[in-house]
Amino acid sequence: MKETLNRLINQEILSKEDARQILINMAGGKYNPSQTAAFLTVYMMRSVTIEELEGFRDALLELCLAVDLDEYNPVDLCGTGGDGKDTFNISTLASFVTAGAGINVTKHGNYGVSSTCGSSNVMEFLGIRFSNEPDFLRRSIDSAGICILHAPLFHPAMKNVAPIRRELAVKTFFNMLGPMVNPAFPKNQIVGVFNLELARMYGYLYQNTDKRYTILHALDGYDEISLTGLTKTISNATEAMLSPEDFGILKIEKEDIQGGATIEDSAQIFMDILQGKGTEAQNHVVCANAGIAIATVKGLTPAEGFISARESLMSGAGLKALRTLQELSK
Repeated sequence: MKETLNRLINQEILSKEDARQILINMAGGKYNPSQTAAFLTVYMMRSVTIEELEGFRDALLELCLAVDLDEYNPVDLCGTGGDGKDTFNISTLASFVTAGAGINVTKHGNYGVSSTCGSSNVMEFLGIRFSNEPDFLRRSIDSAGICILHAPLFHPAMKNVAPIRRELAVKTFFNMLGPMVNPAFPKNQIVGVFNLELARMYGYLYQNTDKRYTILHALDGYDEISLTGLTKTISNATEAMLSPEDFGILKIEKEDIQGGATIEDSAQIFMDILQGKGTEAQNHVVCANAGIAIATVKGLTPAEGFISARESLMSGAGLKALRTLQELSK
C-alpha cells in the first residue's frame, strides 16, 4: 500500500486491474486502518477515474454473495447518497410505491454514512428483517413485490472497511459504488448521483451492460429527482432534462423535502407519506421518482409513470407492500 499511496500522492492514476486488486486486498484485511483511511482520503481530494471506478466495482461484484432473482425482472432504485441535502428517504419510499404499482423491486441499501438516516436505518426501525437467504427474498417478492438487500449481508468482505467509513463520516468512492453493486444484478436500474461528472461515468459504464437504466442528477445538487428544478437524465437511448412540468406538476421548494433530524423522525415521515398523510410536495417527489422507475421498466413517458405511481401511493398499494414485508419479518 505504501507504494500505491506514493503513486497517488504523485498524481498518478490506477489502472482498472490495479484498482480491482487493491480493493480485493483491502477487503481481505491486508492493509491497516490508517492505510485504508489514507487511500479513501485521496479520492476526497481528486476525482476517481472511470477505469478506477470500474475496477472497484468489479472487485465488489466479484466478492459479493450474489442472489439470483432474474425471474422477477426487478428494478433497483438507489441513490449514491453524499449530496448533503438531508432529504427524507425518497428512493426507499419510491421503491415501495413502485412495488405497489406491480413492478418487482430489489432494493439495495445500507445504513447512513454521510447522512443521518440511510435506507437500512428506516427499514430496521420499521421492523423489516434483513436476510441474504434466497428463499426469504423470493417470498418477499412473491408476497410484497419487493425485497430489501441490506448491503453488509451481501458484501461481507467489506467488514474491514465499514468502521473506517463510519469514523470518517463523509462520502467516499464507496458512495459512488453502492448502486452499481446490487447483488441481485438487476436488469433494470434507477440511479441517483450527486454530481454531473459521476452521472457521465455511470452512463459510460452502463452503456456497456445489458441493463435498462435511467441515471438522475438534479442540477441543484440532489441525487434524485427533487422537483426543485431541472433534473439531468441519462438512459439507454437518450439524454434529457426533466422538469416538474414533464410530470404535470409544479416546482417545489427545498424545504418541502427535508428529512427528519433522527431515525424516529425519518420513520414517521416515511409512514405518514405511505399512509396518505404526506404533503402534496412530499407525495409528488416520491411519485416522480417512482414514476421514472415505472416508466423505465415499462417504456412509458414520465407523466404516465407518475400517474401509475400516484395511483399506487393513494390507493394504499405501496403501504400494503410495506405491511406485507413487516409481517414476513416477524
